[in-house]
Amino acid sequence: MDFLLIYGTEMVSPTVYKQKFELNSPVYPPLGLLYVAKSLEDEGHKVRIIDFYLDRNPYEEIKKQILSSDAIGMTVDNDCFEESAELAKSIKNIDSSIPIIAGGPYCTLYSKQSLEGLPTVDISVSGDGEHAIKDIVHSLNGNKKFSEINGVHYRENNEIKSGQPPILIENLDSIPFPSRHLVEKYDYGKIGKTSLFREKMTSMVTTRGCPFRCKYCIRPLISYKSFRQRSAENVIAELKEIDKKYNSVMIGDDTFLVDSKRAHKILDGIIDLELNLDILIGGMRVDLAERELYYKMKKAGVKHVTFGIESGNQEVLDFYNKKVNIDQVKKAVNLCHEMGFFTNASFIFGAPIETKKHINYTINFACSLPLDTVIFYPLSYRHGSDLWNWAVEKGAISENEHEVIADSSRNLGYFTEEEIKKFCSLGLKKFYIRPSYIIKEFVKALQTKDNALLKIILKSFFKPIF
Repeated sequence: MDFLLIYGTEMVSPTVYKQKFELNSPVYPPLGLLYVAKSLEDEGHKVRIIDFYLDRNPYEEIKKQILSSDAIGMTVDNDCFEESAELAKSIKNIDSSIPIIAGGPYCTLYSKQSLEGLPTVDISVSGDGEHAIKDIVHSLNGNKKFSEINGVHYRENNEIKSGQPPILIENLDSIPFPSRHLVEKYDYGKIGKTSLFREKMTSMVTTRGCPFRCKYCIRPLISYKSFRQRSAENVIAELKEIDKKYNSVMIGDDTFLVDSKRAHKILDGIIDLELNLDILIGGMRVDLAERELYYKMKKAGVKHVTFGIESGNQEVLDFYNKKVNIDQVKKAVNLCHEMGFFTNASFIFGAPIETKKHINYTINFACSLPLDTVIFYPLSYRHGSDLWNWAVEKGAISENEHEVIADSSRNLGYFTEEEIKKFCSLGLKKFYIRPSYIIKEFVKALQTKDNALLKIILKSFFKPIF
């Protein structure tokens, strides 16, 4: 069979807002689809991928490829399922008979309800898709019943029906490495036309799920409260393969360093093999900072790290169930600065206990840390998170709402949505427009002979406010 897989949609979530001084996040390869693509290719099927975020004219490209495809696969995120529904509808308008299969966070979180929100999608997949997609192909070819497949919902006689319960793949080492060759036409890792990383770039994951439970996060639900790790040997083997074609790799785990023994083994393997990769670690916790481990990270080629700090107030961190303290934040960020890592951090405004004093303290706290970039977000109550459950119980939001930004008009905090967004903009302005910050980054650019961040910041300073 000939499969067309689609990642992303052209439109953005209505909760996304533009701010001056905000640095957009780079786009990384769609690993979920690349894993599914590998499963299909191993079965002898032809696969093509369109990345909506980077393709120059994705709608035209889809139109060209639909008629030569036997089935369409889509990744659907929670915050843009409506756009995905519109895309699926447009595909059906071109070929009403082509099967459309959807997977991703939205389908896992909402399970059967996902097909109600995606009315022209034929099949949805919850959980790991590598095995399910093979069974779906057998069903499309008439060799298996959909009712026998684990983790699917499907339409039959205008009814939404369920297959068998999802089965997570416990042994992640058994999953073949993703088919990265399918997206080689795209240039990943850039902010606009500027790259913070050594080109050519790809990404990988070494774990699935997260062992922690922050109140605002839906990761435990998407991963069925299961945290799984690949062996150090399997991770090193993939890094060795990546090193042959790429210069940079983003490790997209939620908590890459959570198993210190495994992390040391992976880093030792990279050092022993003398791999020539610039490494970005996208999920770091401040309570896992230790000098020996960070020293090995530097020696192994780690250049960029990202922390979810969220607040400079201990009581707010405790409310979120972060299970970290302010001293750990300072230690981790200062250690990163000492090692010369490019360090990014996120902060959240709008906790129901958070006052203006808390927010101003967090902004000043962020400015006191030797961070290279920051982002301030409004708190979102996301369907299924502990915060969302709490808000539903108190009647502040309904069970049918998918994502709600903290808003005093809905009894979700002390500030309106607009006020929180203004705090976010104020935080960015205060952080980036500081002589000490500009001087620090200028000196760092001279030392590293890399002025990419300065270019991006200057462009952000002079872009218009929409």
